[in-house]
Amino acid sequence: MLRTLVSLQVFALATTDRIRRRLADDRGQSTAEYALVLLGAAGVALLLVAWATKTDKVTKLLNAVLDNVLGDAK
Repeated sequence: MLRTLVSLQVFALATTDRIRRRLADDRGQSTAEYALVLLGAAGVALLLVAWATKTDKVTKLLNAVLDNVLGDAK
């Protein structure tokens, strides 16, 4: 009975120590930071696309660039 109790205490201490080390480990932290940066960049890109589709400025810019390139080539 005493041996079983001691072995259970050792198991509990080892388990809590293992959990404590795993919670203190920050190896996945950089992956989470990269994921948040990618989500932020995707959000900005979506806002830019939404703005570009509602205005005619992007079309005017591309037309002006193409007119200049094709005008110089002639």
